[in-house]
Amino acid sequence: MGVEDGLPRTGAGVEDDAVAAGDVPATIVRETDTTVAFRDINPQAPTHVLVIPRAHYPDAAALAAAAPELAADVLREAGEVAADEKVVAGGYRIVFNTGSGAGQTVFHAHAHVLGGRGLQWPPG
Repeated sequence: MGVEDGLPRTGAGVEDDAVAAGDVPATIVRETDTTVAFRDINPQAPTHVLVIPRAHYPDAAALAAAAPELAADVLREAGEVAADEKVVAGGYRIVFNTGSGAGQTVFHAHAHVLGGRGLQWPPG
C-alpha cells in the first residue's frame, strides 16, 4: 500500500495522511474503501473538496504509475463529488498539482474539485 518516498512524515502531507487514516477531524463528504473526500480548509471556490487515496503516494504522477486502478478511483470519486455538490451543470474543475513548482504544498496525492462559480483560464 502506497510508496515509501523518502519524505518525512511531518510537515506537508501529514495532514492528508492523517485524514486518510481517520486520525484527524475533517468535514468528510464521501468515503470508499480506497478514497476519502473532504472539504478544503482554505476553499478557493464555493465548492472545494479534496479527494485523496487512503494509501500514500506523494503526487498524482506517482499514484498513476504505481496504482492506476487507485488513480481511477480518485478520478471517479471526484466526479461523484461534483454530482453530489450539484456543480456538474454549471461546470467544475478537477485539479492535480504535481510538484512544488505547480503549487503542490501537500505531498499526498489529491484531486481538488472546484466549482460553484465561474473559473478562469489560465488558472493563475
